Amino acid sequence: MPYEVAIAAEVFGVDRSDLSPGDGWYRLSAHTADGAVSPLLPGVAAHRFEDLAAVDTVVVPASHLPEAPPDPAFLAALRAAHGAGSRIVSLCTGAFVLAAAGLLDGRTATTHWMHADALAERHPLVDVRADVLYTDTGQVLTSAGKTAALDLCLHLVRNDHGAAAAGGLARRLVAPAHRPGGQAQFIAPPAAPRTPDSVGQALEWARARLDRPLTVGALARRAGLSSRQLVRRVRAETGKTPLVWLHLERVRLAQELLESTDATVEQVAARCGMGTATTLRRHFHRIVGVSPLAYRSAFRASR
Repeated sequence: MPYEVAIAAEVFGVDRSDLSPGDGWYRLSAHTADGAVSPLLPGVAAHRFEDLAAVDTVVVPASHLPEAPPDPAFLAALRAAHGAGSRIVSLCTGAFVLAAAGLLDGRTATTHWMHADALAERHPLVDVRADVLYTDTGQVLTSAGKTAALDLCLHLVRNDHGAAAAGGLARRLVAPAHRPGGQAQFIAPPAAPRTPDSVGQALEWARARLDRPLTVGALARRAGLSSRQLVRRVRAETGKTPLVWLHLERVRLAQELLESTDATVEQVAARCGMGTATTLRRHFHRIVGVSPLAYRSAFRASR
């Protein structure tokens, strides 16, 4: 898949030693089964798989067939590189290759959210996190899908050359300078009931009043049900309890306000019904993975 290959080539294959004077930059090489030049990286020095043990960092890009058995020679070369101390990195579905090599056993890892369940099912010894941008366990790192690959590559630059170099490169790429690995890949919209019955109407009523105090009892009365009946019906329809649904809705509203207004965190907390900035920060960080101000900063840097 050319997108992730292009990201790695842009970050590591272009001489940007001016961003890190005295340290030099990376030297990019492509490693293939027969040592032939990769059609995705014309002009890049080509080597065979078995030469991987001599490099400092191995980057495994994504595959459009993530569950296909990888080349055994490639897996052996990855294990040898890992044993020799190389840093091993996967981008998007490249995590399936690292898992097949046994390099993710007992580690946290991520991949594109659409493939996370398949990775966890196929490799039960891997602690798959479907809700983060990237993971860094020291010698082995993994990224989620697509543009999260750029976040991880910039994270590597930051580790190797410092924040100033990573920030300078991000500006040249017109990308956020830093999105923490723990930031959520995305926040799924809380599901609405499949049928527009009294429960669905009650949730729509609540969605229009997120800035006001809302309780399960109030929702139940609106739906003409007991609190216990409401909890059962909402869970059956949305997969979540009414309270969890409400927290997700309020955090989504907070995201919109942080993106589109200059309201303070305290004002955002009041407008989305969280009450205090402390309460908003707690729920926002739990669901999104970063603080409200960090989210706003990353969003605006990427515009």
